[in-house]
Amino acid sequence: MSIEQTFSIIKPNAMKKNAIGDIVSMFEANGLKIAAAKITVLTTAKAEEFYAEHKARPFFGELVSFMTSGPVMLMCLQGEGAVLKNREIMGATDPKKANPGTVRAKFGDNVGENAVHGSDSPESAARELALFFEKHEICNV
Repeated sequence: MSIEQTFSIIKPNAMKKNAIGDIVSMFEANGLKIAAAKITVLTTAKAEEFYAEHKARPFFGELVSFMTSGPVMLMCLQGEGAVLKNREIMGATDPKKANPGTVRAKFGDNVGENAVHGSDSPESAARELALFFEKHEICNV
Protein backbone atom coordinates (compact mmCIF):
# COMPACT_ATOMS: atom_id res chain seq x y z
CA MET A 1 0.00 0.00 0.00
CA SER A 2 1.02 3.55 -0.50
CA ILE A 3 0.73 6.71 1.52
CA GLU A 4 -2.67 8.27 0.91
CA GLN A 5 -4.68 11.18 2.15
CA THR A 6 -8.34 10.93 3.05
CA PHE A 7 -11.02 13.27 4.32
CA SER A 8 -12.72 12.92 7.68
CA ILE A 9 -15.39 14.87 9.54
CA ILE A 10 -16.12 14.58 13.23
CA LYS A 11 -19.84 15.33 13.17
CA PRO A 12 -21.84 17.59 15.52
CA ASN A 13 -23.08 14.81 17.79
CA ALA A 14 -19.53 13.59 18.50
CA MET A 15 -18.37 17.17 18.98
CA LYS A 16 -21.08 17.65 21.62
CA LYS A 17 -19.74 14.57 23.41
CA ASN A 18 -16.26 16.14 23.56
CA ALA A 19 -14.96 13.12 21.67
CA ILE A 20 -12.36 14.88 19.49
CA GLY A 21 -9.40 13.66 21.52
CA ASP A 22 -10.66 10.10 21.72
CA ILE A 23 -11.41 9.93 18.00
CA VAL A 24 -8.11 11.50 16.94
CA SER A 25 -6.29 9.10 19.27
CA MET A 26 -7.99 6.19 17.53
CA PHE A 27 -6.79 7.47 14.15
CA GLU A 28 -3.25 8.03 15.42
CA ALA A 29 -3.08 4.66 17.19
CA ASN A 30 -3.82 3.05 13.84
CA GLY A 31 -1.11 4.88 11.92
CA LEU A 32 -3.02 7.85 10.54
CA LYS A 33 -1.61 11.33 10.98
CA ILE A 34 -3.45 14.63 10.77
CA ALA A 35 -2.21 16.58 7.76
CA ALA A 36 -4.79 19.35 8.15
CA ALA A 37 -7.60 20.17 10.55
CA LYS A 38 -10.10 22.89 11.28
CA ILE A 39 -13.16 23.32 13.42
CA THR A 40 -16.07 25.16 11.86
CA VAL A 41 -19.83 25.30 11.58
CA LEU A 42 -20.86 24.29 8.08
CA THR A 43 -23.10 26.65 6.18
CA THR A 44 -26.23 25.22 4.63
CA ALA A 45 -24.78 25.89 1.18
CA LYS A 46 -21.54 24.04 1.98
CA ALA A 47 -23.39 21.07 3.51
CA GLU A 48 -25.70 20.89 0.48
CA GLU A 49 -22.71 20.99 -1.85
CA PHE A 50 -20.91 18.30 0.13
CA TYR A 51 -23.94 15.99 0.19
CA ALA A 52 -25.16 16.87 -3.34
CA GLU A 53 -25.19 13.18 -4.34
CA HIS A 54 -27.97 12.64 -1.79
CA LYS A 55 -30.12 15.61 -2.87
CA ALA A 56 -32.96 13.44 -4.20
CA ARG A 57 -33.00 11.17 -1.14
CA PRO A 58 -35.71 11.65 1.49
CA PHE A 59 -33.17 12.19 4.29
CA PHE A 60 -31.29 15.02 2.54
CA GLY A 61 -32.92 17.90 4.42
CA GLU A 62 -32.50 16.20 7.77
CA LEU A 63 -28.85 15.40 6.97
CA VAL A 64 -28.08 19.00 6.03
CA SER A 65 -29.88 20.26 9.11
CA PHE A 66 -27.89 17.92 11.36
CA MET A 67 -24.55 18.74 9.75
CA THR A 68 -25.16 22.48 10.21
CA SER A 69 -26.48 22.13 13.77
CA GLY A 70 -23.14 22.72 15.47
CA PRO A 71 -19.39 22.63 15.08
CA VAL A 72 -17.64 19.93 13.08
CA MET A 73 -13.97 19.05 12.82
CA LEU A 74 -12.71 18.70 9.27
CA MET A 75 -9.52 16.72 8.78
CA CYS A 76 -7.13 15.45 6.19
CA LEU A 77 -5.74 12.16 7.45
CA GLN A 78 -2.59 10.69 5.95
CA GLY A 79 -1.02 7.27 6.13
CA GLU A 80 -0.58 3.87 4.48
CA GLY A 81 -3.86 3.00 2.77
CA ALA A 82 -5.54 5.90 4.59
CA VAL A 83 -8.92 5.62 2.86
CA LEU A 84 -9.50 1.98 3.79
CA LYS A 85 -7.84 2.28 7.18
CA ASN A 86 -10.05 5.23 8.11
CA ARG A 87 -13.16 3.32 7.07
CA GLU A 88 -12.11 0.37 9.23
CA ILE A 89 -11.50 2.64 12.23
CA MET A 90 -14.88 4.35 11.73
CA GLY A 91 -16.87 1.12 11.51
CA ALA A 92 -20.17 0.42 9.78
CA THR A 93 -22.45 3.34 8.93
CA ASP A 94 -25.04 2.07 11.41
CA PRO A 95 -23.46 2.28 14.87
CA LYS A 96 -25.56 -0.73 15.96
CA LYS A 97 -23.83 -2.82 13.28
CA ALA A 98 -20.35 -1.37 13.80
CA ASN A 99 -17.70 -3.59 15.31
CA PRO A 100 -17.00 -2.94 18.99
CA GLY A 101 -14.15 -0.52 19.48
CA THR A 102 -14.81 1.43 16.28
CA VAL A 103 -15.55 5.14 16.34
CA ARG A 104 -19.18 4.71 15.35
CA ALA A 105 -19.79 1.93 17.86
CA LYS A 106 -18.39 4.16 20.62
CA PHE A 107 -19.74 7.57 19.64
CA GLY A 108 -22.48 7.13 17.03
CA ASP A 109 -26.11 7.56 17.99
CA ASN A 110 -27.85 6.24 14.87
CA VAL A 111 -27.35 5.92 11.12
CA GLY A 112 -27.81 9.66 10.56
CA GLU A 113 -25.83 10.81 13.58
CA ASN A 114 -23.01 8.32 13.35
CA ALA A 115 -20.20 10.51 14.71
CA VAL A 116 -17.88 10.62 11.69
CA HIS A 117 -17.65 10.79 7.93
CA GLY A 118 -14.83 9.32 5.91
CA SER A 119 -14.17 9.30 2.19
CA ASP A 120 -15.12 6.05 0.45
CA SER A 121 -12.42 6.17 -2.24
CA PRO A 122 -9.26 8.05 -3.16
CA GLU A 123 -11.29 9.94 -5.78
CA SER A 124 -13.89 11.00 -3.21
CA ALA A 125 -11.11 11.98 -0.83
CA ALA A 126 -9.55 14.28 -3.41
CA ARG A 127 -12.91 15.91 -4.18
CA GLU A 128 -13.89 16.29 -0.54
CA LEU A 129 -10.51 17.63 0.55
CA ALA A 130 -10.61 20.23 -2.23
CA LEU A 131 -14.05 21.32 -1.06
CA PHE A 132 -12.84 22.17 2.44
CA PHE A 133 -9.09 22.81 2.26
CA GLU A 134 -6.80 24.91 0.11
CA LYS A 135 -3.76 22.97 -1.11
CA HIS A 136 -1.41 25.03 1.06
CA GLU A 137 -3.39 24.08 4.18
CA ILE A 138 -2.55 20.39 3.82
CA CYS A 139 0.85 19.35 5.13
CA ASN A 140 2.73 16.29 3.99
CA VAL A 141 3.28 14.56 7.31
